[in-house]
Amino acid sequence: MAIAETYAVNINDIEFGYPDNPEVSFTQLNLKIAKGERFGLFGPNGAGKTTLMNLMTGLLKVNKGSISLLGHDVNKHNNTVSKLFGFVPQDFSFYQELSPVENLEFFGAWSGLNKQQINQRIDELLDILGLDDVRNKQVQKFSGGMKRRVNLAIGVIHNPPVLFLDEPTVGVDVQTRHAIINYLKILNESGTTLIYTSHQLSEAEGLCEQVALLDDRKIITQGNIHSLLKEHQHNTLEELFIDLTGKEYRD
Repeated sequence: MAIAETYAVNINDIEFGYPDNPEVSFTQLNLKIAKGERFGLFGPNGAGKTTLMNLMTGLLKVNKGSISLLGHDVNKHNNTVSKLFGFVPQDFSFYQELSPVENLEFFGAWSGLNKQQINQRIDELLDILGLDDVRNKQVQKFSGGMKRRVNLAIGVIHNPPVLFLDEPTVGVDVQTRHAIINYLKILNESGTTLIYTSHQLSEAEGLCEQVALLDDRKIITQGNIHSLLKEHQHNTLEELFIDLTGKEYRD
């Protein structure tokens, strides 16, 4: 009898480097993210957050070691793995000239959903994310907050068990940020594992339960956020972040 996989993501001794920039690399990095967690990945600019997320989703391939997603090797089971996760990137990942419905129809089909499933999910998501009234308007005419919600809808159209989020609320107003974070919590309560990165550390503190701090392509600390704050005698994640990564400019 097979043992159920307990990790959403299991990273074992990976090594990675860009051929044209060997200084940007990971060496023997390990990380485990349990199923059902709300996990935050944080670090200064250039720490390696986006690169690591691209490795976890298979957009980049490791040179050594392994990364598995719910027990499946990310680089060996592309068709299987692609259905196991959703990805909400920092950059908009839709067709500006299309409507929300047209975008979701395209990405739903690309994810392997049938027409009935796509139509059902479109109705659900546009209602939840407050986009039903603009369902047939061109996305290029939308505000930044509305575009962020379209981005999110595309990432979850196929009900993925694991959801990667790279700065999902950047550039939005307080109301939209609040709505997106609340929806992410609802997804998590239904069983979706969240793997999230952001520079909004106060927002992160309210969403994430477990965190890892990256600096110079290394994990410098990880664990339960409240335990880490207590251990390092800080009141907020931002204080902990500054203490461990320094105050120098990183842009």
